Amino acid sequence: MRSLVTLALILGLALPTVALDLGSIRAPKPSATYPQNVPAPQRNGGDTIADAVVVSVPFADTGSTVGFNDDYDEACPYTLSTSPDVVYTLIPTADDAVTIDMFGSTYDTKIYVYDAGLTLVACNDDFYPDYVSRLEDVPLMAGVQYYIVVDGYGGAAGDFVIDVSHYEGCALLCPAGAALEGEPPLVDGYVDTHNGGCASESGGVMQPIDANVFCGVSGWYLTNDGAQARDTDWFTMIVPASGVIEIVGDAEKATYLFELGPQDCNSVGVIQNVQVGPCTEGTMEIAGAPGSTVWFWVGPTVFDGSGEYDYVLLTNLGVVATESHSWTDVKSIFR
Repeated sequence: MRSLVTLALILGLALPTVALDLGSIRAPKPSATYPQNVPAPQRNGGDTIADAVVVSVPFADTGSTVGFNDDYDEACPYTLSTSPDVVYTLIPTADDAVTIDMFGSTYDTKIYVYDAGLTLVACNDDFYPDYVSRLEDVPLMAGVQYYIVVDGYGGAAGDFVIDVSHYEGCALLCPAGAALEGEPPLVDGYVDTHNGGCASESGGVMQPIDANVFCGVSGWYLTNDGAQARDTDWFTMIVPASGVIEIVGDAEKATYLFELGPQDCNSVGVIQNVQVGPCTEGTMEIAGAPGSTVWFWVGPTVFDGSGEYDYVLLTNLGVVATESHSWTDVKSIFR
């Protein structure tokens, strides 16, 4: 794959930006220096696992890491953190899965979860475009003690928001007779030559969509050099006689749908975008001359994640393989 630096230069993208980035490999974080931590006379929260704040799910809290010590660090994927950290602890009474969200924090956060033996269970550095962290579907076992560490990148410290809630999963079913993307398994070391478009070394390979119902797979993997990567799917569509392509999409994870243009890998960008999922549909209409070609992109909204997930696109471009449907019938699948 091209490095993201090269891809960003080709696409005219700002490297630190996650939102509306067409690349498949996460951009390197910019170098930064931060002032030394000033010990606070009063501190909220636990400084180490020995004095961690006891909580139960669900819980929410706000605080500041300023004045705490730098006790822990994990590579997710960045390490060498000198930031102060705050520690919470919990012991679930039943097997659970949780979401840990730091949305609203005011600095470049990191967050990770240890079990009682200090084995890393989950870790995230950048989830949101402003480098704030979030973990989804973190597995917890009944009776096991866990530690949640609120940390920062580099030496960053500041005000944080933390919300821990029971994870609510989302599952989509692919309708019978739908056209299938056929993406190979997203294993570590994967090289996306299937429909990686301008974001891969496959020479701009894009997959045509010409069916009313299309089911695809996206997700995340690690490259051979250990970089975090997401699967980006590039497609072509032909504008029908009506002059408008109608698309209803949904996905099991937060996913972008992009109309792209101009149709040149050296200058392509996002014309319009819609976010869909988790299990929340979105609609896009693309106008054009009948018979003309449209470039269309599907991919995760963030670079951090693991595994695969499904998405479904309903269009007015053709017929389901097993039977004919009107556009109204097709849209009713999501209702």
